[in-house]
Amino acid sequence: MEKTKIDYPLLLDRIKALFADSVVLIILMIIITDIFSLFEHVPDIARAIAFIFIFLLYDPIFTSIFGGTLGHRIVGIRVKKEANDNKNISFPLALVRFVIKALLGWISLLTISSNVKRKAIHDNLVSSVVIYKKGNT
Repeated sequence: MEKTKIDYPLLLDRIKALFADSVVLIILMIIITDIFSLFEHVPDIARAIAFIFIFLLYDPIFTSIFGGTLGHRIVGIRVKKEANDNKNISFPLALVRFVIKALLGWISLLTISSNVKRKAIHDNLVSSVVIYKKGNT
């Protein structure tokens, strides 16, 4: 059985996904703010949970369940296990991946040109790989 060649996204595609996710996060914040404004008193814990979900859990939840965020899906890329590109990474690994990506910022993304699989530092640390969606090369 012949293994198909995998194309790994360029930095520009990953930046497009990041930009799309930024727009998604802004829209989510506007929606949540509008919903909260409908109520006279919104408990601080509700605001904190909304903030945590939007800014800390959006990426890991979508990456572990759907193989990528809405931005990834728009661009046609997916985050998968390096050892098996048919499987999504687990939630704990997706969370670690996101935290490292957030801490290192652009530095992590700028390292993708230094290896064949175009893996960023955060991908290397959790053994993930970003690929084009199957049939979308």
